[in-house]
Amino acid sequence: MIAEAGLVLLWLAAALALLQLVTGALALRSAGAPYAEAVRPVAIAQGVLATLSFFLLIWLFLRTDLSVLLVATNSHTLKPLIFKFAGSWGNHEGSMLLWVAVMALSGTLVALLERRLPERTMIATLAAQAFVSLGFYAFLLFSSNPFERIKPVPTEGAGLNPLLQDIGLAFHPPTLYFGYVGLSVAFSFAVGALVTRQVGPDFARAMRPWVLGAWIFLTIGITAGSYWAYYELGWGGWWFWDPVENASLMPWLAATALLHSVSVLAARDALRIWTIMLGVIAFSMSMVGTFLVRSGILTSVHAFAVSPERGSFILALLCIYIGGALALFGLRASTVNEGKQFAWSSREASLVFNNVALTAILGIVLVGTLYPLVTEAFGVRVSVGPPYFNPASAVFVFPMLVVMAIGPLLRWRDDSLSRIAGRLIVPFAVLVLTLLVGWVFAPDMGLLPLGGLALAFMLAIASLLPLVRRDLRRAKLPLWGMVISHFGIAVALAGMASNAAFTTERLAATAVGDTLMVGPWTLGLLDIEPVAGQNWTALEARLVASYREGPQILLHPQSRNFTMPQMTTSESALVTRWNGQLYAVLGEQADDGRWQLRVWWKPFVPLIWIGGLLVALGGAIALAGRVTEDVKRRAIGQRIAERRQDSAALA
Repeated sequence: MIAEAGLVLLWLAAALALLQLVTGALALRSAGAPYAEAVRPVAIAQGVLATLSFFLLIWLFLRTDLSVLLVATNSHTLKPLIFKFAGSWGNHEGSMLLWVAVMALSGTLVALLERRLPERTMIATLAAQAFVSLGFYAFLLFSSNPFERIKPVPTEGAGLNPLLQDIGLAFHPPTLYFGYVGLSVAFSFAVGALVTRQVGPDFARAMRPWVLGAWIFLTIGITAGSYWAYYELGWGGWWFWDPVENASLMPWLAATALLHSVSVLAARDALRIWTIMLGVIAFSMSMVGTFLVRSGILTSVHAFAVSPERGSFILALLCIYIGGALALFGLRASTVNEGKQFAWSSREASLVFNNVALTAILGIVLVGTLYPLVTEAFGVRVSVGPPYFNPASAVFVFPMLVVMAIGPLLRWRDDSLSRIAGRLIVPFAVLVLTLLVGWVFAPDMGLLPLGGLALAFMLAIASLLPLVRRDLRRAKLPLWGMVISHFGIAVALAGMASNAAFTTERLAATAVGDTLMVGPWTLGLLDIEPVAGQNWTALEARLVASYREGPQILLHPQSRNFTMPQMTTSESALVTRWNGQLYAVLGEQADDGRWQLRVWWKPFVPLIWIGGLLVALGGAIALAGRVTEDVKRRAIGQRIAERRQDSAALA
């Protein structure tokens, strides 16, 4: 009865979402107090029911209830417990239920905590959130029921894709979903503000934590997913410009632009139209990514193999949500003032420049992702990869990084570049010096890696300049968050450029007892022996490696064979040093008895993921600072209101 209870809870949550939409619309139309008072409680109840429904699905996976079709096709009794738990969202239906549960829970938090917006805008926001949720409830209930039973009950399940049987499954998908859903809340705020024509600093302050939270989770999700694919797939790369990778990158680019825009609106009452438009675009990219992953038009290890009918359902939702929001924007944009003006040499202007650059990069990624799909529909197959994405993006990334170094030093509204010229001498001198050294001593490095490395050094220094001549004990958390995030961008860029410029690869057929060299490393193959895990068997190589004739380190790359389902995977072996990472993969055995070994030496490649974590950490610190400021501001406002009430009572 657990599956039936989960389905009933899902139907009840969908009914409450419909009720939330109807009561919100009636409250906005008639300004009736009974309708307005019902919206928040209904939103809270909906979130509770949807969350309970998802918890019941997890319970079914933990029990390995093979009478449920989703469990039977994505799990089995021998699977480790952690993968039973994470496997509940490692499939199409479960991941969509997680999406809906997080979206409903987000609406609950908005209804419980948000008190800064005018009540009409708050009601319009919750109604818009219910409207978005209804489409996904319909998708689950009519097209992708996660609680469907199967008869006869199989004696064993089909198992989870072996490539997903990794601890990364517990972190990567949920963080991305939290990011996507956070952008859906930002979208609802934008729609609510357009409906009531109340776009201002209060609206931005209410929207900003959700945008910042979504951006943090997207950053963590992309970083974790990149490292997961790096060590799990055995191909030695950290980013392939895979369409599904791009599906997560595009919302991040839009969210980054939206985050800066909403911060300007909250602080300086400017960029109102920009903020609304970016709120729509960011959620649009989330929907585009959802369509790409679940429509069946992509063949990727990331994509869910589902029917085109489900893809058509999601495409219809995308057209309804995004088309409706753009139509509303077209009708109401003329009624929204742009806000206060600013000079071209100001912090606002630098943020606008970078927002335009981020939007251009987003367009490049979107075109490169969709173009092969369009040509394939006409019978022509083309491949779009790094030769297109890297140089086309660099045209906008490089100037954006320069402005990122300058912008935080400028004042709001109006400033002069001559005032900060002296502070920029050191970072730009480092930029020029790095270019000269690379051109003289590494002429074969390549323009993009050399430019990336030089800009990384420049940005690393420039990102710390806002702290110069300040009392660090009194510096606010949002300032620390900005500095750490910008420094994290520099660290990640240094890792990317180093990986592209200095990676050494060796592919060799090796017999037991042979040695090979890759970069500064010497490796020897000691033995190949069989090993067994809980639900797999493997051939494991014993490699001994030494860095510049230093201490010997054992590596154990494997070629694993899973039986449920049947698949062979490569488990790479990594050795991490302060200056890079050794990466080894075991291949097949040749006819002459030798084994294929593929080994890379990747200088400073861990900086990519260290930088990504620093970016997320900076966002988390900024979010903590913003929340603290809001709590203080609310407490001050409450004390002022109480004093006014006391004065009125005395009078």
